[in-house]
Formats: sequence, structure tokens, C-alpha cells
Amino acid sequence: MTGSSAATQSAEFAHSAFLYRDSVQYLSGVVGFVHTALKHDEPVFVAVPGQRLDALRQALGRDLPHDSWADMRELGRNPGRILAALLSFAERHAGRAIRVVQESMWAGRSAAEMLEATRHEALTNTAFAGSPVTLLCPYDAEALPSDVLTQARRTHARLVVDGEVSVSGAYTDPLSVYADCDLPLPEPTAATSALEFTSGQTANARQFTENWARDTPLSAARRGDLVLAVGEAIANSIAHGGGRGTLRLWTSEDRGVVAEVRDSGRLVNPLAGRSRPHPASANGGRGLWMMHQLCDLVEIRAAEDGLTLRLHVATG
Repeated sequence: MTGSSAATQSAEFAHSAFLYRDSVQYLSGVVGFVHTALKHDEPVFVAVPGQRLDALRQALGRDLPHDSWADMRELGRNPGRILAALLSFAERHAGRAIRVVQESMWAGRSAAEMLEATRHEALTNTAFAGSPVTLLCPYDAEALPSDVLTQARRTHARLVVDGEVSVSGAYTDPLSVYADCDLPLPEPTAATSALEFTSGQTANARQFTENWARDTPLSAARRGDLVLAVGEAIANSIAHGGGRGTLRLWTSEDRGVVAEVRDSGRLVNPLAGRSRPHPASANGGRGLWMMHQLCDLVEIRAAEDGLTLRLHVATG
């Protein structure tokens, strides 16, 4: 594909939305992008969902090592996990230009997941600014909602359409897009269980969550994930959110569960929790990183009166 290949020639950061219309166009564009990476002896990471991954593996054969592939339905089920994987790949190849195919949007994702994926796409620009990283992000122009395609034009400085590369006139400052994603969260339709907590009550909140979760469809392992994630959220609230907050728990329509933690804190660094913390680091972000790894979706909302975290854990 001439357009996507042309989009990968620079050693500077480049982030392109590839708007494809069918499987032939998809394979041509992505395979061309990967072949360009191989031609320049640059490491390449391909993270796309399910069937797309199988088709690309067949097309590319043994061209890429095992650790260059990821099923985005697993890696990116929670969009908040994706950036950590990309940053880890970049760190493994420090000092070299790298190329990445990441398909974070696909038909069937929930509106909440797509909103968080948009937030991820915006933060990718911040995380890799000034780095020799080239990303190609496929978007199914036939199947995805029009508002998702509109956001793709806002989060990518370049567009690849019908083999041609162009500058996106709608590209917007990443932190403005991030802020635009702070849409009001809908109130739960199911009954909720609530707990007010304060300093010294983290263990109490974990036990409250464990007791409540026993009556949900969650498996023992998934209950453990929920309790750990809630514990991290409560600890963050006590340390950074004014020392107190409110926990609410309810069962979602998909038979998973939701835990919501509200406090009076602020999220100073939008990239907090988006990269794996160093074991010796005392910096913030460790708790949020844990929540992203444990949960199937993490929704973060910043408002004038404080911060809201919604942690979604699916059955299984």
C-alpha cells in the first residue's frame, strides 16, 4: 500500500488513522506497513482483534517473531492497558525506531469502551511525542459509527485513505480530546450497595466488597480481581483524594459488576497508570496501573468537585 508505506518513512513520531473499507484493502495496507518496517530492519508490533490477527499471520507467515503479535480483544479489552504494552515494546527496543499496528476500535465494542479507546488514542500522542515511533491505526470505515470515525480524525495527525496519506485538518490537541472524553457517567439502573470510607478503613472496604461479590455471578478468581482493584482505588482516595470517599457496587446488564469510587481528588497526570511502574519507583500511578490490569474497563471522570473511578469486572 503506497500510502501507508509513505507514512512510515520518517524517523519522527507519526500517528496515522488507516480508514479501510474491506478485507482486501485492510490486508494490503497493514501488510505493506509491516513489510516497510522489515525493509528498514525496524521492530514492529501488531495488535489487532481476533480474525484480523489470524488473517495477518497467514499473510505474513514467519516474518515476525512470536512477541510481535497480540490479540487486541485480549490486550485491549480494557483500552487503558494498551499504552503500557506499547511503551514496554518501545523500551525493549530503546534507541531504535519502531513501528506499531494497533486496532483499538472494532464493531461490537460498547460505547463506553470506544470512549476510553478514544482517550487512549489521544494519550498515545502525548506518551510518544518526540519519539521515533510510527503507528498505523486501522478503522473499519464501513462498520464503525460515524462519531468514532470523527474522533479518529481528531486523534491522528495523518489519515490514510484509499492508499493516499493526508494531514488531518481535524487533529486536536491530545489533552483537549482527553478532557472532552469526561462525559457524565450514567446512573446505574440496578440497585446499589454503598459504603462511606475514610482513613484506616481500606481493609473494611475490601471485606465489604468481598461479602457483596459472593452473591454475584463472578467466579472466585474474578471476585479476587474486583477486591484487589477496589482496595487500590480506596487506598488512592485516602492518600490522594482528601482522605475519604464513597464506594458503590452494582451488577451490570452484562452480568458483570461495577465498583465506583468517588472522592475529592484530582488526576494531575493523565498518563498515570498507563505504563508499568518500576519496582523501585515511589511515584504515583501504581494503583491505577493495577486497576487497569485487573479490570475489563476503567472509566475515569474528573470534575470540579472531585474524581470518579468506575471499575468494570466481567464474569469468567
